[in-house]
Amino acid sequence: MPRPSSPRSTSRNLSRRAAVLVALAAASPWALAQNNARPAAGAAATTAAQAWPTKPLKIIVGFPAGTSPDLTARTFSEPLSKALGQPVIVENRVGAGGNIGADAVAKARDDHTIGLMINGNMTIAKLLNPAVPYDPLKDLAPLSLIGTSPLVLTAPVSQPGVPANTDARDFFVAARNAGDKWSYGTPGVGTVGHIGTELLKSRSNINPVHVPYPGYPQVANAMLGGQLQMALMPPALAQAQVRAGKLRAIGVTSAGRSPLAPDIPSLSEAGIRGFDLEIWNAFAAPSTMPKPIQAKLAALIGEIARSQDVRGKLFQQGWQVAGTSPEGLANRIKADTSLLGGVIAMRGIKAE
Repeated sequence: MPRPSSPRSTSRNLSRRAAVLVALAAASPWALAQNNARPAAGAAATTAAQAWPTKPLKIIVGFPAGTSPDLTARTFSEPLSKALGQPVIVENRVGAGGNIGADAVAKARDDHTIGLMINGNMTIAKLLNPAVPYDPLKDLAPLSLIGTSPLVLTAPVSQPGVPANTDARDFFVAARNAGDKWSYGTPGVGTVGHIGTELLKSRSNINPVHVPYPGYPQVANAMLGGQLQMALMPPALAQAQVRAGKLRAIGVTSAGRSPLAPDIPSLSEAGIRGFDLEIWNAFAAPSTMPKPIQAKLAALIGEIARSQDVRGKLFQQGWQVAGTSPEGLANRIKADTSLLGGVIAMRGIKAE
């Protein structure tokens, strides 16, 4: 059984502890001051976030007015303005596949600027072109993944070597037999359509040759003219051509069938097991924006995205709504950077 401490030994122990605390305080007054300041600093940051915004909020879009990213940004501008009590201005900074706009967001220091990005701007921009002046993973803070969409593997209604009314599996058999005699089109080197088809080539053992075009309308026209045998296209454009009987849909690139194109089978159903590739858009802030303001914006944007009115508008624009947390978007960025970055390295793809 332990012996009880004597009053004299207890007094000596207390004296020693007091001496140690005095010595620590003398040796590290800065550390004690920092510990005392932290709660005050945290309270000040929270108060500042509650008072924010103090002027109009700017949404930078790296694409022209009327494009899909621009329409999405403008869909959010009015409800965001009502929620914040300040005007919300959409500004188009066009060029370099959206990277000029993304760079402007990354460098903004007014705490009142965010950006509407496509997935390439937040994942593989630096991998495709090391000269891109911002680092997606370091300079941009994820706010919310807004919407996702598969691409549709599209082909001419009739083409040599492909029997009429053939199914998706037979299409891939014909593509394998054709080797490099087939070509596929995209709206440019380094686009998701390009990298996605290179991924599909590696997963399905087909080998069509890449032909870049200025945009998807030119890709569709080239397929109609017989210059191309296949292409990954956005659902809205692909379905319009399919309904008109001008092109045929082979499959969607999502893991399963998509609500955006429910009548089109997935590529997994066509035998390309585990194939899962989507385009997406998201809101991001400069990484220097204070965390409480980022959190406030992320919560508002996610709530707006999931509202019935905005959800319906985004669906009409060709997006299946996500409206995730910053953590959800960060996980998507990590997964897509790994997937697409692996294809870039394997195929040696460099942006032009």
